[in-house]
Amino acid sequence: MANYSHVVRIAQSRLDARTSGKSRVLVQVGHCSQAVGAGDVAEAMRLALEGRSDSYLAIGGCDGACFAAPQVIVTGPAGQSRRYQGISHADVPALAATLDSWPADSSGGGLSPVDDLSDFFARQTRLLLARCGSSDSTSVDEYIAAGGYRGLEHALSVPPEEVIQTVLDAGLLGRGGAYFPAALKWRAARAAGGRSPYLVVNAEEGEPGIFKDRHILEGDPHQLLEGLLIAAYATGAAFGYIYVNAEADLSADRLEAAIVQARDSGLIGENILDSGFDFHLTVRRGAGGYVCGEETTLLDTIQGNRREPRLRPPFPTESGLFQQPTVINNVETLANVPLVFRGDVAKAGDGEAGTFATLGLDSARGTKLVCLSGAVRRPGMAEVPLGATLREVIYDIGGGPPPGRKIGVVAVGGPSSGVIPSSELDLPLRPGMLHPSGVVLGAGGIMVMDDGVSAIDVVRRLAAYNAAESCGKCTPCREGTPRMVEALDRLNSGLASPDDVEELKSLAEIVGSASLCGLGQMAGGPINSALHFFADELTAPARPGTS
Repeated sequence: MANYSHVVRIAQSRLDARTSGKSRVLVQVGHCSQAVGAGDVAEAMRLALEGRSDSYLAIGGCDGACFAAPQVIVTGPAGQSRRYQGISHADVPALAATLDSWPADSSGGGLSPVDDLSDFFARQTRLLLARCGSSDSTSVDEYIAAGGYRGLEHALSVPPEEVIQTVLDAGLLGRGGAYFPAALKWRAARAAGGRSPYLVVNAEEGEPGIFKDRHILEGDPHQLLEGLLIAAYATGAAFGYIYVNAEADLSADRLEAAIVQARDSGLIGENILDSGFDFHLTVRRGAGGYVCGEETTLLDTIQGNRREPRLRPPFPTESGLFQQPTVINNVETLANVPLVFRGDVAKAGDGEAGTFATLGLDSARGTKLVCLSGAVRRPGMAEVPLGATLREVIYDIGGGPPPGRKIGVVAVGGPSSGVIPSSELDLPLRPGMLHPSGVVLGAGGIMVMDDGVSAIDVVRRLAAYNAAESCGKCTPCREGTPRMVEALDRLNSGLASPDDVEELKSLAEIVGSASLCGLGQMAGGPINSALHFFADELTAPARPGTS
């Protein structure tokens, strides 16, 4: 094994041999851009650059500007950079030809570089996304040369208890939806008593409208690996699992490749960075279904059991995977950890967190990744300080609704949260409830519908999703969620009795209080928010065309 300085020297040497004096052509290939041909663009560019000694191909993830995909960023040897958006397979020969007279010719055979993404990026505070889309996500050397794994080196230089305290002082809350302090989970598992804990990364992300973790896995996988290694050291874990959604093939591929690179560089395995710390890591694919994101369901599926939640207590930090103490953290949570330990942000052990701790709210530090979809001009993913408002995200970053359309209903936090009208867009993004109606930030999904979409239709779809995704283990969720949908259908058809609204209220309360896991406990969110904001629409006569 080798120390960090040696790892950096080797990485820089390999990177220089590959890139020195050459132009770089980076194609952003993410799960979003694949849908519009980014994979074909990347392959065509590979063939176009084959045999050239003056340039090389790099593959990055999406930078969050999903609306502009596929994107290609060309950077000359002197650092001049030009971005092209909406590139097709047919555009590649003309774009590659610009390299012959770079930087004098930037037209790309009629293709013009873009500079109209400034509003999208300028309104953000990009810490987690600083490299997503601009760096080669398939290269550990590029990550290390940019200061990657320096936070791990700093963390390994102090006792684990000091690492935990530093993260606690930084105010890092979990980013999976519950916003529980990450360091308290670590401390509880470490104190579980003589048993080696497991570290599990929840990358299931099966919730509609949420795609933030996939952007990290595809755009900056080593950022996650560095964070989970720090967490493993702090908790005393020697083994870990990353649980990746069954359909997230690109995320899993990038992650598997990054693990191999990190292992070959001495960053995963035995005696990491000459510290005496050992850690081994395995990727597991999800079992399919929204409920797999619930942490005890996730653990049971890793063990080969049915996708059902466990009774709690005991909690996973006491008895989790294979009945051992287990820390379960979300991808976004762990990707924040290196920010707390890098030299330009904080010195490990000094109790400060620099940039991270100066952003956000007093009660919730740092930034939040938000996923913006629906009726906006610039759908995609953005990073904003906690405390930013929905209006800032939707209008300043997302560009507002398309021309000629107005915002009607906004679904925030996914099927476990609720809906709000456009009059409530000044709500700040913060952990817990955004509004007394029960709407929560959750994992950070913001789905915008125009005023031609009925609120009752949106709520019905969310309720139906929860009913379909119930695992069926507990009676309140299994029986109660379909009854919510039936009551909504009666209201929507105009055939409802006066008691149907009261039944909806009662079902939301009973299912929420008596269900075993978070799916059922939060299933009443869309109902409660609809009753609060859209009661008139719920009780209105049937609309033409409904039945």
